[in-house]
Amino acid sequence: MTVPATLQASLETLLGDARLVAETLPGTDLRLWLIDANNMDRAFSPEETRRILEEPPYWCFCWASGLVLARWLADHPEWVRGKRVLDFGSGSGVAAIAAAKAGALEVVACDLDPVALDACRANAALNGVTLSYSPDFFAEADRFDLIIVADVLYDRANLPLLDHFLSRGRQALVADSRVRDFQHPLYQRLDLLEACTWPDLAEPAEFRHVSLYHARRE
Repeated sequence: MTVPATLQASLETLLGDARLVAETLPGTDLRLWLIDANNMDRAFSPEETRRILEEPPYWCFCWASGLVLARWLADHPEWVRGKRVLDFGSGSGVAAIAAAKAGALEVVACDLDPVALDACRANAALNGVTLSYSPDFFAEADRFDLIIVADVLYDRANLPLLDHFLSRGRQALVADSRVRDFQHPLYQRLDLLEACTWPDLAEPAEFRHVSLYHARRE
């Protein structure tokens, strides 16, 4: 299996010795191109740390909330079956791919980062699904049945996005491990689930508990 050249090159600009490997995610039948866990076992130089902080390669990890959302959609395909779905802040594309495999009519992977969209394309091919792609959520029409979101509310300054999600979709399904209580009148917590980022970053235990919220437009 050939590693996607553009993704490998992007990763090497950050960490010269880093490699991508096709990993099967725990508890799923999904595979993603992710950073080799062996690359995380060494200390990073100050210059590498600076580059990682300036341009975090979110797309080469499957974050805990994305993994939870993907598992949820596999277990509850009725949420997406036959529906038009947009995955906001797709990153690796894990939630978008899970929605496609669960029978969504259309899935748009949306991310500002062009490298993330390349990762979504490569990962969609790896899983044998077809996605559409968008670099600009606000350029999309209000035509979606469901907006799915994982790991984008890590900063409370991003909470206004909760209203924007419902400007493009009738419903929103949001998974997050950082914000415990949205305190938003339209969002109700469906479940509290557990997962870890893959490859495992040894994050604090609190970040392995993922809240899943649902909202319906009034």
